[in-house]
Amino acid sequence: MRNLPDCCWGKGVMILHFSFKLLVSRRKIFCRFSLNKQYRVLCHASVDTLWQKIINLADVSWHPIINQTNVPNGLVPKPGLIYQVVTRFTPIPIRIFVEQVCPRELLSVRFLAIPGIENRVTYQVESTVCGTYVSYSVTLRGWLSPFLWWVIRPYVARVAANLAHAAERVAA
Repeated sequence: MRNLPDCCWGKGVMILHFSFKLLVSRRKIFCRFSLNKQYRVLCHASVDTLWQKIINLADVSWHPIINQTNVPNGLVPKPGLIYQVVTRFTPIPIRIFVEQVCPRELLSVRFLAIPGIENRVTYQVESTVCGTYVSYSVTLRGWLSPFLWWVIRPYVARVAANLAHAAERVAA
């Protein structure tokens, strides 16, 4: 057996927070849905290699949902950048807004797709004694979110693992 700290034994961690509320106001019923899901995977690539894979918005070959983007090679994401992606589900382009970037730590984007759905995605990189952890967090809000979650759930579960494997292939 290897002598590793307890934090190293798990290859992936998943955290789920789900909220569903029915609100009655002025004789109308409102439905409020919120889902926060985080996937965390241990990667043996360096922080720099992993970060370069995340911020390379032109190469999303590792992403199970996104097929292509309109970002030119070499463009570094900055807050306020809006670009388009085409998903593997539909040929209709979806706009993405870069909300927050902390170099070598965090990239947060918001999908501007359909009214009734708010989709925020956060990539987070953390270096530990065990290796580099990459976290992929999805936050869905809106009345159409349960349907969207039903469609993308199997693909979202693979994003962090695919990203880690792609970074490890580059590092090898």
